[in-house]
Parts: sequence; structure tokens; C-alpha cells
Amino acid sequence: MSEFTTVRVDVDVLEALSKLKKHQRESYNEVIAELVDFAKQSDKYQDKFLSHIQKAKMKELWNNKEDEAWERA
Repeated sequence: MSEFTTVRVDVDVLEALSKLKKHQRESYNEVIAELVDFAKQSDKYQDKFLSHIQKAKMKELWNNKEDEAWERA
């Protein structure tokens, strides 16, 4: 059995949640759960995006002639 709790939110947050409902009978719990899932996915894609960007820069920094010359010295 699920447990429930009460969460206090500002009126403007409640109004924003109401606008996110896909249909009038959708619960706030469902809306918040979707927002949580969206945030998790956003973090996952952001991490993947940053990793992709960093890969090119790290290759540039680590694969350069100056480092190769220094290693041979």
C-alpha cells in the first residue's frame, strides 16, 4: 500500500502544476512524477552531451606535438 504525505506549495506553483495537467482528472502526483522523470532524462542527456563535447577538447589537449616532444626529451 502506498503512503501519502502533504506538501505545501505556493499558489503560483499550484497554478503552474494545474496548467501542466494533460487532462482535468490527472492528479498532481502524476504531474510531479512526470516532472521528476523529465528531470532525470534531462540530466542523462546533459551528461552525454557534456561528455561528447569534453571528449574533443581532451583529445586536443592530450594529443599535441608539444607533449610528444616533451615525452621524448
